[in-house]
Parts: sequence; structure tokens; C-alpha cells
Amino acid sequence: MKRRTFIAALGGAATWPVVARAQSERVRSIGVLMGVDDADMRASYAAFVEALQRLGWTNGRNVQIETRWAGGYTSDIRRQATDLVALAPEVIVVSGSAALAPLLQATHTVPIVFASVADPVGTGFIESMARPGGNATGFIAFDYTLSGKWLELLKEIAPSVTRTAVLRDPEVTVGIGQFAMIQGVAPSLGVDVRAINLRDAGEIERAVTAFAGSPNGGLILTTSGLAVAHHELIIALAAKYKLPAVYYRRYFVASGGLISYGYDVLQQYRGMAGYVDRILKGEKPADLPVQAPNKYELVINLKTARALGLTVPPSLLARADEVIE
Repeated sequence: MKRRTFIAALGGAATWPVVARAQSERVRSIGVLMGVDDADMRASYAAFVEALQRLGWTNGRNVQIETRWAGGYTSDIRRQATDLVALAPEVIVVSGSAALAPLLQATHTVPIVFASVADPVGTGFIESMARPGGNATGFIAFDYTLSGKWLELLKEIAPSVTRTAVLRDPEVTVGIGQFAMIQGVAPSLGVDVRAINLRDAGEIERAVTAFAGSPNGGLILTTSGLAVAHHELIIALAAKYKLPAVYYRRYFVASGGLISYGYDVLQQYRGMAGYVDRILKGEKPADLPVQAPNKYELVINLKTARALGLTVPPSLLARADEVIE
């Protein structure tokens, strides 16, 4: 055998087992349903993918991720959920109650890992926090008692508020539950509350404009995909009509909102990657406990407070996890 041919043969023999292993490695499948397509959700998705990579799962190498982005509206989310289930992924990752509900209707067998869901037991998504019992598990945003704290914070940062509009998605159970909890604590704080439904931009603008026609008003934005989809409009309306507003996540305050008290979304998406890893390795969602946030963040935007003519109480500043100048 010629020397060149012999070396080539050795090279082929040396590389063949590596190629064979690469070709025989099983590529796993993950479906992802995001209720809203915007910069915030893209950052959350990136945190999930990065956490997967740290656990040894690389998209396009040993795992294939099929992602569907909805626009925050129920009809679009349902369509995307149906399409995703039809692909038969080994596990599905989903954000929010509005997107989780149609997925659970579409499949009782495909494992589902969720984030940013409130009260999954009360809504019937799972049997219990400790043992979910079905094909879904994940991470909750908060329990409903947190909603009452939003109104308490509003009164603390803006004591003159006697009227509050609660912006909620009426088509999801969580929107109704959050409003009910806020209603429950309102009398003790001397505040009248009313609901503004998050359906489309025109309705939101008309309702907030009408509400702002009377003095001493404030806003509370409750959790939903539509809250994220319309966040720029809501923050702009609050600024335009000088309405103190409380939000459920730092994201809104970083975008110009006044104050927020809520969970760390990126932490939940990193946690979801850990659960996906465990499910792909053989564990069942029914046996993985649903986890609650271990900390809530209080964030205040001082620039927005000054624009509204508010003086933030020192006691509130001392409790803040972050103050944006």
C-alpha cells in the first residue's frame, strides 16, 4: 500500500467512530409556546435556551426546539397550541395561564413545563403543588394574595389615590381572580376599584382616558399576555394622565412605569430548563413539584415618581430591591 493511501486509510479509520457516534446520537424534541412575541419574551426564551445549554442540551445538535410565538390573544394562542401539539414533541414549555389552558385541552400525554402561571390548583391545571398528578408542572408567578399588596403599595406611594382602575384580561381565570382579590382589600384602604378589560389598544385607550377624567385616580396592571403586548401604551397613558400605577414585574418599571412588586421571570425560565432536562432523562411531570417564587422584587422608578409629582416615602425606598434613577 502506498504511504499516502495508508495514511488516508488510517485517517478514515480514526474519524469514522466519531462520525458514527454523531449520527447515532438521538436528537430530542422540545416544543415552546410563547404567548407574546416581544423583547421581554425573547429575553426569557434566551434565558431558557442558555440554561439548557449549560445542562448539555444544544439546539440543532442533540435537541431540536420548535417555537411558536403568539400575539397575546386567545384565538391565536389556541391555534398555535394545536399546531405545536400536532408536532408531537417530547416535552412542551409554555408561559402563562392563557397559553397553558389550550395546551392541556390539546394533550393529556405530552409533558408540559409552565412558568408565570397563577393558582394552577384553583384553575384545575394540577391536583396539588407537591404532586401535580397530570402531565403538567412548573413555576407559579404568585398566589392571589399578592394582588392585594399591589393596592397597598399604590396607597403607600400615592396616598391621595381614592379610585383605582384594574387592567385585566377578562378571558382568563387569573384576570378575574386578581381583580376579585383587589376588590376584597379595597374597602379597608378607602379605595373604589373598577375593571378595565384588556382586549385591544383602542378599548384600553378609551377606558383609561375616561377614567382619568376624574381626580385621585391610580392604575394596577395585572398579569396576562395582553398586559405585555400593550405595555408601551399603558405606560404612556399613565404618564399622559399622571396616574400612579403599580405593575407586577420589573420589566414595566424599567420601561418607564412607576413601581412593581413581583417575581423574577428569568429565574423561572432557567428553572424550566432544569425540569425539561429531568423529563428528557425519564422523570414524570406528575412527580415534579410545582414551585413558587422564593423572593419577590420591589422596584421603584424615581424619575417617573418625580414626573408624577410624588415623593416616595423613605420607608418604601428602604424596602426596595432596586431604585431606578
